[in-house]
Amino acid sequence: MNVAQKLIDAHLVEGEMKPGTEIGLKIDQALQQDATGTLVMLELEAMGLDKAQTEVAVQYVDHNLLQGDHKNADDHLFLQSAAEKYGYWFSRPGNGVSHPVHMERFGKPGKTMVGSDSHTPAAGALGMLAIGTGGLDVAAAVAGKPYFVKMPKVMGVELKGQLPDWVSAKDVILEMLRRYDVKGGVGYILEYYGEGLKSLSAMDRHVIANMGTELGATTSVFPADEEIKRFLRAQGREEDFSELKADADARYDAHEVIDLSELEPLIAKPSSPGNVVPVREVAGQSVHQVVIGSSANPGLRDFWVVSEIVKGRMAHPDVSFDINPTSRQLTENLSRTDGFFNLLHAGARFHQSGCMGCIGMGQAPASGKISLRTMPRNFPGRSGTLDDQVYLCSPETAAATALTGKITDPRDLEKDLGITYPKYKAPDQQIINEQMLVAPSQNGQGTDLVKGPNIKSLPTFDPYPNAYDAPVLLKMDDNISTDEILKAGAEVLPLRSNIPEISKYSYIVIDDSFYERAKDAQAAHPGHIVVAGENYAQGSSREHAALAPKYLGQLAVIAKSYARIGWQNLVNFGILPLEFINPEDYEKIGRGDMLAVTSARESIQSGDDIHIRNLTKNTDIACRHSLSGRQVEVLLKGGIINHFKE
Repeated sequence: MNVAQKLIDAHLVEGEMKPGTEIGLKIDQALQQDATGTLVMLELEAMGLDKAQTEVAVQYVDHNLLQGDHKNADDHLFLQSAAEKYGYWFSRPGNGVSHPVHMERFGKPGKTMVGSDSHTPAAGALGMLAIGTGGLDVAAAVAGKPYFVKMPKVMGVELKGQLPDWVSAKDVILEMLRRYDVKGGVGYILEYYGEGLKSLSAMDRHVIANMGTELGATTSVFPADEEIKRFLRAQGREEDFSELKADADARYDAHEVIDLSELEPLIAKPSSPGNVVPVREVAGQSVHQVVIGSSANPGLRDFWVVSEIVKGRMAHPDVSFDINPTSRQLTENLSRTDGFFNLLHAGARFHQSGCMGCIGMGQAPASGKISLRTMPRNFPGRSGTLDDQVYLCSPETAAATALTGKITDPRDLEKDLGITYPKYKAPDQQIINEQMLVAPSQNGQGTDLVKGPNIKSLPTFDPYPNAYDAPVLLKMDDNISTDEILKAGAEVLPLRSNIPEISKYSYIVIDDSFYERAKDAQAAHPGHIVVAGENYAQGSSREHAALAPKYLGQLAVIAKSYARIGWQNLVNFGILPLEFINPEDYEKIGRGDMLAVTSARESIQSGDDIHIRNLTKNTDIACRHSLSGRQVEVLLKGGIINHFKE
């Protein structure tokens, strides 16, 4: 078996390892961040949980760190009280971004983990099976239930050679995105192997595994080898190492080869991580902002390399040079070198340890100006600026651009500025900082949840109706992201524990009239339907992108295809995700059309085609669903919380 199959086989509790069929996995660890974790804790409250049943459960506060009013501060207190009540570790605000901190302090080869953040697969760098999913799935796993997912295929990605100077791990995953775009990994686990791994550190692998999410992959995995042992030793956790490698005769469902020595600096243009070209193709464009950090480039190497490139120089006067340290521990280790001073001296603006600009929590770029970021996503408006022009790149490209004020191929620094490529050597031992990690309470069941005025209990939903007429409120194109369905940013994310309020922002990036039209449809009909193209609900695991539309009466989505997490979230909240049997039927539906659905419950249960009548155009559309038997039960009962309680 390959590594992915070994991990699944060791944790399989339901189903068979047959691609496309639903399997249930025992989950060892759970990860939550605050933008989604508040909802998970409210879900655990609704489920009546006493204590987390996983080996490790950690609640991080890394997204909503700006405290413009009481909302975020109140949520921090709520999360700390919930962590105490349910037996979680609690990572305090300012401790750092969940994924690198978890890898440093809790990740273990051979373990499974689910996280209410789509970049949870970053832990695959350690030889874990780590999957990002909706909060309801995480809540169920924390409550001791299996995690259900369709058995993926496994794509083996063989790495050969060694990275040349000025090219780093970010360029490896950008090369995968250049080849496969944002949906080429759907239905796959990406497993990296080969001689090229010898030159990739654990945190280099983190970069690649983290952004495998942008390919639509279920997760990414690496072997647990000597490099992982070295990493854990440096973190003071060598006893947590166990070797995990593919068998010599392991096979894969698909195969890809990357010769690292042939790679060049790459960049993802606005507004998709899959819009990748060589840096040289867009070089010369003026840039207003450069941001270093995020879970996509979180390692000490990434910040140190930038500090060495800008050493003794000043960032271009037209550039806002922003540094997001990914953890307090990283900041301490960087300050032990000259890196911290070099960045400050170069004009860098240091921000809190957290996600910050990655999810539009501050650091929004100027209107109409280019921002270069070492982040994982550049969906429209995600930065907090509606007409943003965000490019994604490596730390090397970002540093070169910060110095010149224009998009710059970092290889040009040698001839233009006489800068030689800095060679990084990982320290044998790092400064370890666990002071802002609060250990789980052993007897927290009697703890009262601290709920500020913005924290509302979850709404309840009825079982799925059998027949209804409903209007189509939106017709959307391909690759609609969760950032477009329910935006992130400093204005919206503080409302994440208040569903009535956050629902007002549903689809606002696409149509700012949606909320009012949805309320009108709710008053006149049982609810509404939306229509989309390929890969609907890609991106974040933010289940608010299902829950908020559900609160506004969304009954069904009809799309050509779905992103995995978005599809699961729809089912979990009782929204029927239908697919066109004939993709050309997409053209038969328009915004405002009235659709009639009859015998829905019987058709869903039997697995028969669902025939929808377009009353406006007097035509019929044939649809189907791909729900498992378990998901059919969940959907018909009105969602997973109703199902869990029953």
